[in-house]
This record gives sequence, C-alpha cells and structure tokens, in this order.
Amino acid sequence: MSFEIHVEKRLGDRHIALNHASDSRLIALFGPSGAGKSSILNMVAGATLFDSTDGTDVPPEHRHVGYIFQDARLFPHKRVRANLLYGHDLTRQDQRWLTLEEICAFLGIAHLLERWPQNLSGGEAQRVAIGRALLAAPRLLLMVEPLSSLDAARREEILAVIERIRDELRVPIVYVTHDRSEIERLDGELVKVEA
Repeated sequence: MSFEIHVEKRLGDRHIALNHASDSRLIALFGPSGAGKSSILNMVAGATLFDSTDGTDVPPEHRHVGYIFQDARLFPHKRVRANLLYGHDLTRQDQRWLTLEEICAFLGIAHLLERWPQNLSGGEAQRVAIGRALLAAPRLLLMVEPLSSLDAARREEILAVIERIRDELRVPIVYVTHDRSEIERLDGELVKVEA
C-alpha cells in the first residue's frame, strides 16, 4: 500500500508545502508549533482534488478522508449513536465497509450509544470521534494531536486503537504530533515540517 501527498499554499508571506510519497501505513508530521503541520492536514482534508487532464474534480465531501481532531468535536445535540451515524448516513451504501455494530465492537463503545457527548470521558469521546470517522468509509485518516487532552491511561487506550486501525483495518494515517514518543510507539514514518 502506498499513498502520496502533494499540497502547496501561500499564506501571507509563508509558503507551506508537502510533497511526500510513502509505503508506510502511518506517516507522522513532526515539528515545532507554527511550522504548518495542521495547515497541511487542512489542505489535504479541504482542498478539491482536481486534474484537468483526465477531468477529475472531486468535492471534499466525496473524498473519503476522515479527520480526527485534538478535541473530539462531537455534535453536542446528538447522542453517541447519531454522532456515529452522521458520516455513515452521508456515505453511499455501496461504499460503506463497516457497520455500526462492527465499529462498536472494534472500539468497545456499544454501551455508550445512548449517552450524550457531555457525559463521556475524554477517552470515550475520542473513541466515538474515531468511530464516526471510520463509519464514513475513509480511504485516509488525518489525526491532529489526538492524545494531547488525555491522561496517561486514556492515551494508552487510544494509541492501541490507532495501532489496530493501522494493522487490522489498514487505513493509511497522517498523524500530527509534537510528541516524538507517540511516533516511535506507532512505528510511523517521520516527516519533519519546518517553519
């Protein structure tokens, strides 16, 4: 499995670019705050895929890219079940590759389905956010500091989930962190982003 990322943008007087091909299932963008790591992920997630030579013009909502943020960003007015099914329901049936039951078993969250997001722990909320992203049938997962707001025990739980996504589901992951130990634990390919 291999994937390529080619993005470039000028933000004021700054030029942010990444041209990288990888055979790894997880690449980690590593560098100081303000270097452009999150901007690169935002470009990958939000830019329209376009190639005038073959007529490709894919809007962002049809790109099958899952995005997991530092904070879970669950819909506060929807219970866990509705949060999980949000992307799933927007995805064509023939493109789905996980069911609600499968993702609940994979993440151990079936007992949370009727809870409101404000009644979840940080680790539970992050597992629900990961489940919501996976139920939208992504071909690529983007993760921005998904462990930064968690205590040590919850960090360990989510690291194990990310390893299972990498190894069992085999979804490529682009991972942003300031913590080199996370990259070493996840056996990711390190891509240094400099300001």
